Amino acid sequence: MSKSMKLLTEWIPLSVSPDIVSESKRINSGKLFLKGVLQRCDTLNQNGRIYPRSVLERELINYQKFIKENRALGECDHPDTSVIELKNVSHIVREAHLEGDDVIGTIELLDTPTGNILQSLVESGVTLGISSRGVGSTINESGNQVVQDDFQLICFDMVSEPSTPGAFMLSEGKNISKRDLDKHFNSSDKIDRIFNEILMWDNE
Repeated sequence: MSKSMKLLTEWIPLSVSPDIVSESKRINSGKLFLKGVLQRCDTLNQNGRIYPRSVLERELINYQKFIKENRALGECDHPDTSVIELKNVSHIVREAHLEGDDVIGTIELLDTPTGNILQSLVESGVTLGISSRGVGSTINESGNQVVQDDFQLICFDMVSEPSTPGAFMLSEGKNISKRDLDKHFNSSDKIDRIFNEILMWDNE
């Protein structure tokens, strides 16, 4: 049975105290950095999905290239596409790693129109969410949707808290074309992805 790759988005709350905001801006010459949980392994989320550790671990390894090349951009709000629109970019991920089952990351809010909106909201004490965006397929296992090995992490977006659990499944029914993926992953990214998979197989 063929599996179609779809846009998968997940939401995790990110609450920051005014003291942390002030300290971050003082230490970083006015720049605002936020640190928190970006995603979780082997945990049933509010969208009814489980991301196996092996899948997230592999995608974090691949994502390091984007971080190193200052390309780990994210948007303010989730679009219903796998393409990151530069006009909507609000932040950049500076670091991401696994701690136990948690993907911990540090993001910098940028001096862009949407970045300034986020900074104002954070400084006002608004609880935002950090949300992964990627493409892949899922299969039903014991009533839960388990994300498969074809998952590819695109980015982490900043979003508001949904009023209804699962409200961020924006494009659950929309198939993602190869053309859309090619807009995000260049030839070098694809080669690195292949090498990383080979290295992970050798270490198993």
